[in-house]
Amino acid sequence: MDKRFQVFVSSTYADLQQERQKVIQALMEMDCIPAGMELFPAADEEQWEFIKRVIDDCDYYVLIIGGRYGSLTPEGISYTEQEYDYAISIGLKVLAFIHESPGDIPVGKSDIDPVLREKLDAFRNRVSENRLVKFWKSAAELPGLVALSLSKTIKIYPAVGWVRASNVSQDDLLLDLNELRKENSKLKASLAEAQSRPIPENEDLAGLDDVYEVMLEWTDRDRYASHEKTGKVRASWGEMFARIAPYLLEHPNDRSVNFKLGSALYRMSHSGSVRTVEVQYDDFQTVRTQFQALGLITTNYTKTTKGNMALFWSLTKRGEHLMMQMRTIKAASNKPAGSDP
Repeated sequence: MDKRFQVFVSSTYADLQQERQKVIQALMEMDCIPAGMELFPAADEEQWEFIKRVIDDCDYYVLIIGGRYGSLTPEGISYTEQEYDYAISIGLKVLAFIHESPGDIPVGKSDIDPVLREKLDAFRNRVSENRLVKFWKSAAELPGLVALSLSKTIKIYPAVGWVRASNVSQDDLLLDLNELRKENSKLKASLAEAQSRPIPENEDLAGLDDVYEVMLEWTDRDRYASHEKTGKVRASWGEMFARIAPYLLEHPNDRSVNFKLGSALYRMSHSGSVRTVEVQYDDFQTVRTQFQALGLITTNYTKTTKGNMALFWSLTKRGEHLMMQMRTIKAASNKPAGSDP
């Protein structure tokens, strides 16, 4: 079946016009569908929501970093970094291409402001931790690097892609839908049976009122630099569950739950706000396991909408019932003070 993949190309624009043009041409020659928002700067929240929808529709994400960090959002990061963070958060496979020698880039295509230069260096370091990173020197070699890396990524991590409706057999679709319907019915029956079984009593298991100390990790940014910070927060299991339970109705992935819980715990003990807060990995695994042992959540390792694999959270019936108790507003008494019961 003739399948085409949609690829979001993200970078600063003014300094990388030639590079973007060559990369987009290479993607089109690979029968991919390039997408990018460099002509539509995210100047407001409405525009950013539109960009997110475009990224949601893509199968892969290509990031090109040159000598500029780019214009800043109200949160103090560049729109390019904001796009990158969003692509990571939804599990999109990211291919990053970083200029090997930013010091050799002409001044007209580089950040002179030391604050922006510091932010660019920090962004380069973050992205370099991604294993799908290639370094480039000239616009001429960039299309070849992109084409080679993307071809390998498609082979190893095949995504959903797009096909023409006329190329899809209606009989095949009906058969697939019927098989999915039967599999869905079996899974629902198994889940209902599992949730109806009582959870074995464990006298040593901490209850909702017991307190647990969680280590948080976040990045503070000021005008001159980024600073990695950590801090401990003490909260009861009930407090932690109450703060994330409504979010679990959306069946989020494991990483998104970590961000949501980290932000909630940060606000319990810190003033101000930071862009991203995470629960330290070992502590987060403990939180997940504890909620499972308490019978409040289930997790399922399955494919994302982009074809990758991820761990997703859901509330059990017990978890939904507890959420209703914790998060609903109780009716106030209408009786006047001092009246007889």
